[in-house]
Amino acid sequence: MSPALGVMLKSGPPKPIAVAIKITGDCIDCNACPPECPNTAIYETGVEWSLSDGTSLKGSVALMDGTVVEATALQSPLSTTVCYIVPDKCTECQGFHEEPQCVSVCPVDACVPDEMYRETVEQLMSKKEKLHI
Repeated sequence: MSPALGVMLKSGPPKPIAVAIKITGDCIDCNACPPECPNTAIYETGVEWSLSDGTSLKGSVALMDGTVVEATALQSPLSTTVCYIVPDKCTECQGFHEEPQCVSVCPVDACVPDEMYRETVEQLMSKKEKLHI
């Protein structure tokens, strides 16, 4: 059974699904997007990241894949060729803006939906609340 079908069977009509954003190889590394992200989820090429950067997170935190890390622990860069978005911190600007700010400022349309990370608006808002207690 597909996850969407499971949601429909359990709770009526499916909830709106949002798709996370990723930065493609079309990125020209102009760095317009990192300062626009309200969650500090976008990092410059090759830069280490942590969950606590720009958030209220402290202590041990479970990532979307189930891995538990310290919020302040530096993590390896997700890309060494273009800017990148940390899915565990991306809320698609839900609760902050009408649309993802990285999409609106990218001069080459390199910020696109990432089908690997599908969350409901409700889940994104919950993530936002956890990031900014």
